[in-house]
Amino acid sequence: MEKRISFSDTKEAIAVLGRNDEFLALISQQFLSRITARGLELVIDGETVEVDNITRLFVELSYLYREGNPITSHDVRYSIRMILAGQADFLHQMFANTVLVTARGRHIKPKTLGQSQYLEAIRRNDITFGIGPAGTGKTYLAVAMAAFSLKNKQVEKIILTRPAVEAGEKLGFLPGDLQEKVDPYLRPLYDAMNDILGTETVQKYMAKNIIEVAPLAYMRGRTLEDSFIILDEAQNTTIEQMKMFLTRMGFGSKMVITGDITQIDLPSGVKSGLKHAETILSEVPGIALQHLDESDVVRHEIVSRIIKAYAQYGQK
Repeated sequence: MEKRISFSDTKEAIAVLGRNDEFLALISQQFLSRITARGLELVIDGETVEVDNITRLFVELSYLYREGNPITSHDVRYSIRMILAGQADFLHQMFANTVLVTARGRHIKPKTLGQSQYLEAIRRNDITFGIGPAGTGKTYLAVAMAAFSLKNKQVEKIILTRPAVEAGEKLGFLPGDLQEKVDPYLRPLYDAMNDILGTETVQKYMAKNIIEVAPLAYMRGRTLEDSFIILDEAQNTTIEQMKMFLTRMGFGSKMVITGDITQIDLPSGVKSGLKHAETILSEVPGIALQHLDESDVVRHEIVSRIIKAYAQYGQK
């Protein structure tokens, strides 16, 4: 069976096939069919079922490009896995699930099925726990959802917080005022917000107290209403800190708690508030626990292998 696919222009062809046909070579390695690029046309020749799968793969990659997304090798590899697993429809839903467009015009959307389920959990629940290793987009997607909620007037304020565990009792010995002392521990949250909304917008919102970035200790004694609140690095909270944070929840608010239970920096003998909450809150209505794993890592592919290797070693 032979099928032909046409690209709208040279830019689309290069985006989908990759520079020097890098993605085309990657796809060809996974299938027996012959795939030939001729200008703006792609010719696929092979068994009917496989040709249909390859055709669907290129259709979805073209859709991703036309939606304003740069295509990466991760996108191609993950798309192949989804197609071969018979999950092409889920793949399309994932690619169509744009959270918002960044200040630089980039479309933010899930890159894995796990990320898509994580976003849906945030939409449907008052409190969502995103638990998984580094590189799975836990914090970045939560910040994107917060920005979306603010833009659409679903909340009046965004509050980003994390425990400054590494500082510990030595915080007072660091140079500068309190804000300068804790800023290094909050930098990942600043970076995500600046990338999504743009630095100028973030500075304007922070000046008006529409966006607040603060260490976890600042949350004590407050009731947070009409806010989208994100607690990052939650594995480094104590049980008492986690309970304190969760009970800050006010009317009209939404919370997202992110963390990686394999990277706990608490002193020996101190139990993680995230691990504890995972145990006792799993059946509470309105609370979702979404787990991500190495298959959801969207950094360099070797990061997934490293995480998997450490997990296997831990099991031994």
